Amino acid sequence: MDKTGKIKLTFLGTGTSIGVPVIACNCPVCKSPDARDKRFRTSAMVNIDNQNIVIDCGPDFRFQMLKQQVEDIDAVIFTHEHRDHIAGLDDVRAFNYILNKNIPIYGTQNVMEAIKTEFPYIFTETRFFGAPQVTIHEIENVKFKIGETDILPITVMHNKLPVFGYRFRDLTYITDASFIPEEEKHKIFGSKVLVLNALRNSKHISHFSLAEALLLIEELKPERAYLTHISHFLGLHEEVEKKLPDHVRLAHDNLIIEV
Repeated sequence: MDKTGKIKLTFLGTGTSIGVPVIACNCPVCKSPDARDKRFRTSAMVNIDNQNIVIDCGPDFRFQMLKQQVEDIDAVIFTHEHRDHIAGLDDVRAFNYILNKNIPIYGTQNVMEAIKTEFPYIFTETRFFGAPQVTIHEIENVKFKIGETDILPITVMHNKLPVFGYRFRDLTYITDASFIPEEEKHKIFGSKVLVLNALRNSKHISHFSLAEALLLIEELKPERAYLTHISHFLGLHEEVEKKLPDHVRLAHDNLIIEV
């Protein structure tokens, strides 16, 4: 794939930190037979320039890789250090074994410190047998490269925690945001596709509500937008979709889009 080739985004998970259905919940969404109402923890995979780049690997990472029959990944990039976005890192070791290679991981200093705390056995001086083999790349809020792919971080706020969204050419992916500074919005303008979180209908301290997400989409004016990091409080997928503007869709697990 050359520099003008298509980008393919696979939604590996579109749910909130506890997933959907929620354990022990009997609400209509959690009991829904619609496959689109079954949501793993939020994660995505971007296929670009002949590379598979995974955005976040939470506790459902193993199931997501098996579901999509993924046989190779080239890197994992992290949005932030919360456990629902890093807890599946141990499962990259399957790629280590099968492909005989280290997996590069990218994230801020805070993310890497959290990973070292969560998975200390990966980073011992004498390698623990069977531990994942990863190569750390600390990134800041400046453009960086994975292979031939330019990736632009976008700082958004998850309540008081800075979180990275990422822009890949005409695709911008943002999750776990409740506020985007004006200077960071300028990095998003011109995106053909915007992925944005929309947790529920009511206001939340650290996530956009549906109404807030739709207002931001109207301001940023992408050609298409997809909503992710969705809780069972938002409602049934089929019913919510009917109320959305034509260019806005609810993402769902296993949805694949091209840009």
